[in-house]
Amino acid sequence: MRDNCKNILNREWLYIFFNRPEFDRFVITNSWGSSTEFYNWENICDISIDLPPLAIQQKYVNVYNAMVANQRAYERGLEDLKLTCDAYIEDLRRRIPCEAIGPYIERHDVRNGPNGTKNVMGVSTTKEFREPTSKVNRNDLANYKVVKPRQISFVQTTHNEKVFCNALNTTDEDIVVTSVNEVFSTNENKLLPEYLVMFFNRTEFDRYARYHSWGSARETFTWDDLVKVQIPIADMEVQRSIVDIYTVYKKRKAINEKLKAQIKAICPILIKGSIEEGSNTKEA
Repeated sequence: MRDNCKNILNREWLYIFFNRPEFDRFVITNSWGSSTEFYNWENICDISIDLPPLAIQQKYVNVYNAMVANQRAYERGLEDLKLTCDAYIEDLRRRIPCEAIGPYIERHDVRNGPNGTKNVMGVSTTKEFREPTSKVNRNDLANYKVVKPRQISFVQTTHNEKVFCNALNTTDEDIVVTSVNEVFSTNENKLLPEYLVMFFNRTEFDRYARYHSWGSARETFTWDDLVKVQIPIADMEVQRSIVDIYTVYKKRKAINEKLKAQIKAICPILIKGSIEEGSNTKEA
């Protein structure tokens, strides 16, 4: 921003102005081009804005910055919890002999059938269930695999995702996933699914899965590869203690995402409020 504009337009207020769904729709509507649509620098410069006085801009920027600071402070505490979980796992790896998980897990291949659930999900690179990114015919889910509560599903291919995509069904409802995914449960008298997922969700395991994937056109990490994975099988009391921390981490992670969504949602309110206050100030 030019120095002579700083007394007219607050750059952070302008960022909030841009960070609104209304502005996204404006840009999409006013983009131009054939195979690739553009909205360039000249288009940005031609935008007309009803600017409130600088002091009012700063007032609403302060509100936004306070919310962002609160969210970032919360996020830093969130990462501390994740590091605690990872440190527990690393400590166990040093103190307890590792065992193959094959004897503690059971593979499942239950198909949804013609009258099954329509609760179809994908397994994301963030290692959670999420809405499918591709179009899915929810009336044609008979061949999809069922993931019951407390069961785990994972994606066998690793060449595109670059991580071991897996997710634990923490809900009380069945989920269905594509038939190419694997689905399994753990023997909860010996191995908690949350504890196993914690191990899977480490970057070290992503590297392990990638290294042990095989294939030419499509690299895969299969069920046969999974059963050979070795981890420290701690006693159940220790597993539950670590899982309790992990559960708190997951809950706080969900809260953090809600905070981010709230910050995004408040941008239109802040811009509208600042413009209206600025208009009332001019009229007075």
